[in-house]
Amino acid sequence: MNIVLHGINLQKEFLPYIEQLIGILSSHGIRTFFTENFTKSIKKLQVPARSFEILGPEMGMGEMDFVLSVGGDGTLLDTVIQVGRQQTPIVGINTGRMGFLATVAKENIQNAIRNLVEGEFALESRSLVTLEASRPVFNGMNFGLNEFTIHKRDTSSMIIVHTYIDGQYLNSYWADGLIVATPTGSTGYSLSCGGPLITPGARNFVITPVSPHNLNVRPIVVPDESVISFKIEGRSEKFLISLDSRSTAIDASVELKLKKADFSARLVKFLGYNYFDTLRQKLNWGFDMRN
Repeated sequence: MNIVLHGINLQKEFLPYIEQLIGILSSHGIRTFFTENFTKSIKKLQVPARSFEILGPEMGMGEMDFVLSVGGDGTLLDTVIQVGRQQTPIVGINTGRMGFLATVAKENIQNAIRNLVEGEFALESRSLVTLEASRPVFNGMNFGLNEFTIHKRDTSSMIIVHTYIDGQYLNSYWADGLIVATPTGSTGYSLSCGGPLITPGARNFVITPVSPHNLNVRPIVVPDESVISFKIEGRSEKFLISLDSRSTAIDASVELKLKKADFSARLVKFLGYNYFDTLRQKLNWGFDMRN
């Protein structure tokens, strides 16, 4: 079995767990690789050179059986970009705060690896959004797991986002921005802007305005088979577009179309995982000091 570890900006207090993880992988006879970013993140950790190899041209992502994303949900989003079309199954080990996506607690690393080796897990397919633009953006990595966002670049006046569904006019959003979220991303930026929660298996996108000028404008759920296109107006010459945590500036002449990607992210879920349990725990549903 080949497994690659990926992580970015790891905190020093989590190094003992990383050392434990590497030792557990070695004890199971698993060939372990590090991404370049992960290697940089643990440069202060004394790891024997024989314990790992750096992922490269000779052994790429396509040869990996699993990717272990070590960090928070942001790290897992970055891992999805690293995996891309290879669709290598991803295990999210949570060293962050929320853990909507990275669901394996650092205290459960040993059990997780054992279950992985014994095949006691399920694969959950998560849909992605992909962006088509009239000029190259995001270095060709034009897809994301959570959301696509159009946003004003600075603190100047709001922008107008003319939005179309399959070529039919939907609305002109006078707002600070506009979010198109996947079901996975419905618990992220879209939620904080008043968008609904959507279960991971739903075949939908949600379009959520950011601070709309017209208060009667509300989020709308559309089929993920839709092609969503935009025309942007504003006093500023530049606007920001983002895919998950990656942003770039464009001008109003750039044509934008968004649709569901023709590949997905595959997340490893172990026995006992329940999406609704995660929602209740992370969103503090039912939490009341009187109880």
